[in-house]
Formats: sequence, structure tokens, C-alpha cells
Amino acid sequence: MRRVVGLFALAAVCIVAWWWWLGRPVPVTVNALGPGEKLECLSYAPFRGEQTPLDLSLHIEAWQIEEDLRQLAAVTGCVRTYSVHQGLDQVLPIASKLGLKVLQGIWLGRDPDFNRRQIATAIELVNKYPEAVRAVIVGNEVLLRGEQSAATLAGIIREVKRQVPVPVTYADVWEFWLRNRDLASAVDFVTVHILPYWEDFPIAADQAADHVMSIRRQVGTAFPGKEILIGEVGWPSAGRMREGALPSPSAQAQVLREVIAKAKQENVRVNLIEAYDAPWKRRFEGTVGGHWGLFDGATREQKFYWDQPVSDQPNWPWQAAAGVLLALAVFSSAFLAQGKGHAESSSRLWPNVTLIAVVAGATLGITLQQGATESLGWGGLLRSLGFLAVAILAPIAGAAALAADTEIPIFARTLGRQATRPKDSLSWLAGLALIAVTLAALHAALGLVFDPRYRDFPAAALTAAVLPFAVLAFVRGRSEGPRPLAETAAATTLALSAVYIAFNETFTNWQALWLCAGLAALAIILARVRGAPD
Repeated sequence: MRRVVGLFALAAVCIVAWWWWLGRPVPVTVNALGPGEKLECLSYAPFRGEQTPLDLSLHIEAWQIEEDLRQLAAVTGCVRTYSVHQGLDQVLPIASKLGLKVLQGIWLGRDPDFNRRQIATAIELVNKYPEAVRAVIVGNEVLLRGEQSAATLAGIIREVKRQVPVPVTYADVWEFWLRNRDLASAVDFVTVHILPYWEDFPIAADQAADHVMSIRRQVGTAFPGKEILIGEVGWPSAGRMREGALPSPSAQAQVLREVIAKAKQENVRVNLIEAYDAPWKRRFEGTVGGHWGLFDGATREQKFYWDQPVSDQPNWPWQAAAGVLLALAVFSSAFLAQGKGHAESSSRLWPNVTLIAVVAGATLGITLQQGATESLGWGGLLRSLGFLAVAILAPIAGAAALAADTEIPIFARTLGRQATRPKDSLSWLAGLALIAVTLAALHAALGLVFDPRYRDFPAAALTAAVLPFAVLAFVRGRSEGPRPLAETAAATTLALSAVYIAFNETFTNWQALWLCAGLAALAIILARVRGAPD
């Protein structure tokens, strides 16, 4: 008993130490803004919660916009808008009252009537509040979306220029400016979007600022004599890795600080994307799409401060506590199950239980965090709850099965008729747990094979769920009998998926490789299963 308590204490110390390390604040390495200095400009859209620009009947109230702009006025002297419908025509008069400048956007799409209404409303606003307008941005990424030709777009830009007393520009991803260089003759200055995370070959956070400045110089060379505004640059604080580009709060702070510092050195104007997280984007870009804001979308609190360290796991004490509680449950299940059998009462049992408990406890906080961040709608919530369930139940059931020397039945027996199921309830429950883990793994693997761009990697949950069965397979060895069809099919699918995902995501994406390791381990476990239904 004393040894068990000692090993549990060791597991608890390991879990707490791990979370303390993850929660350490990342120090400030670049002085981006001086005392009292504000950001050049910040993209602003007022949509909160379930509000979305896709709902054309939506109208944002003036009080909501004013509440946001009063908060933003403390950190920037300018906001960039993208349209004038759904209540955004109120941004300019409110900004004028608060002393903010506006890069006034006009949204252009395929519908000519909609475009005309946008243009007419924007022209009227700009002529009414010219002192508050830095420039008019006629269209946003229209060429990228293929909704207008460059020639048609140039005509619209010139039409607006004739009717407003302020500079006029167009904004698009930098590659589309380089492909449509004649468009520069229609604008007063060139506005480019440079988003290192979304590049075709994603750029890691520590190289992002240099990449932004390099692209800006390239665009400047292509358009001599034209001022270049970086109209969008930013970094996400949450979401999946793309190759070596990892979203996190500390990475977001690092990239924005370095971009601002380098922009000041090279006298470049920069507009950051964006003021607030945009939950509505998650339906199109996954978790990462909704987490580009300087301010949290739900709490409206600033995510980091320019002169202060940033922790990627600010709630680590609670995550550590949850991990220790799960480790206690793992030890308790093994201790109680040991009375049903003799088995691993030897020196090997409790070190194996300790390993299961440490891994489960160390990864539970990540699974909880991912569930809270990545769940979108009822489908996303059920998916997150499913991964959380296997991450909790599999270690508990696996430790109990290990202590009781219980055999894990094949799928056919676990799901068969009452007469064919294992008579030992613990064996049956462990079989159900393995089926649940396999289904969760197949769901994750096939999603990342057939629709990978915006899907997250549930590597932490899968690690906690697979390890107990890996330990059981190692301890018990390979059983005798024919290969069951279901397990063989699942193992083959998981193995092939792991290979494809690793190459598709590239070997610089450690999140993907971590998940692939879990998929491969489960494939090996299932491939070793032998036996036929009774």
C-alpha cells in the first residue's frame, strides 16, 4: 500500500510539474510600442456571438458599435471596416465623434445591385465625414474570390475616386496584386494582405515578421512610386498547425510585436487583423478562423499586453488539478480491480498504472481546453464530448483491466448477443472502451484524410485513450487464433491514414505527427488481436 501511495504521489508531482512548465509566461523579446503609443490601425467588425455577416437581415445596434469603438480607441487611432450594410454605416459617424480615423470599406461581390447600394452609401458617408476618413477601400479580396475582373474593378474604383475627397485603394492578397499590376493605375496607393499562417507554404511564427517585410519590399519593387499599406497582417491565437505555423497566444503576441517593430524601422504603415475574434468565421475556416482578434470574442478582454509576458496556459493550476484527479481515479480503479484477480500484483503492475495515470493526467487539460475552444454547434460539442469521454474512461478501464488480468474481447464478442458476451463485466466494459477509442480514432483519421484543411488534431485525447491498451498489449502479448475482420479493417484504415496525414501535413507539423503516432499505435494494437466469436 505504501508503494502505491508513493507512486501516486510521484504521478501527481509529474502532472503538476508538466502543467507548471506549460503555463510559464513567455517573456517579451521585442519592444513594439512605447509608453502611450497606439496601434496604426485595426480591422473592425462588430459581429458578436451568433451574429454573422451572412445574415443579411441582421442590423447591429449603434450602442454595440459605440461600446466596441470606445474600447478600441484606447489601443488604436484608426479602424478598418469592410462594408456599410447591417448597421456598419454607423461606424463612421460614431468614430468621428470619438476622434477615430476610419479606413472605410466597400464590400463588392457578384450582385451589381448590392454593389451599387454599397458604393452609394459609402460615398454619402465619406462626403459627410471626410475629416474622419483616411481612405476608402473599394473591395476586399474580390479578385481572390473571382467575383469581378480586374478591368471591371478598376472602373468601379475610378468611379468612386471621382466622387470622394479622400484617397482610394483596393485590398487583396499580395499575390493577386502581382498578377494584376495594371490595377495599380486606378488606386492612390496599394493595399496588400500578408498572412504568413495562410500562405500556400505556411511560415512559422519566428519567421513571420521577416516574411511580411520581405513580401512588402517585393510588392514595393513591383509598384515603384506607389505607397504600400499592409492592409491585413496577423496571427491566430488558437487552432490547428499548418506545417510549422502554430497558433497560440504567445505566438500571436510574438508575431504582432515583431511586425510592428519592423514596420516602424522600415517606415511601413500596418493594419492588424483584427480587433475582436470572429466566431462566425469558424464555420468556414475551422477553429483557427475565429481566433485572430486582439480581444477575446466572448469576454471582450484584451488577450495580451505589449509589455507583459504571455502564458499559453494561464489556467494551468486548474488543468493540473483535473489531471491529478484523473490520475487518482486511474489508481483507484486498479486498486479496486486487483482484488478480483492476482495478476500484476507483481512489481510490474503499479509502474504501468503510474505510466497510464501520468499520461492521462498530463493530457486531460489539453483535451478539456481543445473541447472548449474547438466545439462548434451540436456536432462539434458531441465530437468534443466523445474525445473527452474516451480520454477519461479508457485509462480508468485499462488500468482496471491490467490489475485484474482481464482479457480484452474482440469486437464481435463485445457487441454480440448476451450469450456470447464475456461473463466478466470488467472485460466487457474494457472491450466497449476499445471500440469507442477505435471509432473516435477513425473519425479523426478519415476527417483529416478527406477534408483536412480546417480540422483540428485531437492528439492529446487519443494519446490518453490508446496508451492503456498499448500497455495491455505489451504485458499480455499476442493471443492465438484467426484475425478478426473488424479489427483488421480498422487497423489497416488507421495505418494508411497515419501515413497519408503525416505526408500531407508535412513533417514540420508536430501536432499532426503526434496524432499519427497515436493512430499507428492503435493500428498495431488492433493488428495483434486474435480470436473468433464464440
